[in-house]
Amino acid sequence: MYEEATIIHEVVAELRRTFPNVVCIDDGSTDGSAALARRAGAVVVHHPVNLGQGAALQTGIEFARERPGARWFLTFDADGQHQVEDAVSLLDELARGDHDMVIGTRFGSGSVSVPLLKRAVLRTVVRCSPSLRQLRLSDTHNGLRAFNRTVAETMEITSDGMGHASEIISLIRRRGWRVGEVPVTIRYTAYSMAKGQSLLNAVNIAFDAVVRTKSGSLR
Repeated sequence: MYEEATIIHEVVAELRRTFPNVVCIDDGSTDGSAALARRAGAVVVHHPVNLGQGAALQTGIEFARERPGARWFLTFDADGQHQVEDAVSLLDELARGDHDMVIGTRFGSGSVSVPLLKRAVLRTVVRCSPSLRQLRLSDTHNGLRAFNRTVAETMEITSDGMGHASEIISLIRRRGWRVGEVPVTIRYTAYSMAKGQSLLNAVNIAFDAVVRTKSGSLR
């Protein structure tokens, strides 16, 4: 959560109607996001300065895995793009026991159209990476993920910024986590698109994904 005062109360309130335990990592916001998230019922953990999404995810995972009885973990973007019903679908699939991690895909049956440039970059990541094709993943940079305690206990993200998604894929391969996908629908609003990554950043992320995957295949 970084400067999400416009939407965060709504996002947390919607989540809390289904999930009793919601943790927001306030990544150095100065716009009152933390107070609004707390008012909606979330536990808020603060970064004193903005460290990036990867660092926020790692902080959240470390905090959550220390909670007594925690078994299932879900990452959910703060900008309103993700939908609670999709989160439930991911957790339902995870509970079947066939996977250690389930990732949402924007390219599955029933998903809405992804903006053309974003679709091109995301598709390029998969086409350029044999390892991603071996994992049978079509949308490696979707922030909606569910995973079990086995994954949570050994998840150590070192990429502070957006490159964390590529690092997670490397961890899946190296640690042999069983991974699957579930189709999800992303709400591309004017607000979420304005908060999103630029095309240049997306290309850099794609390049990082390919380099990480290829270097991992040499190990």
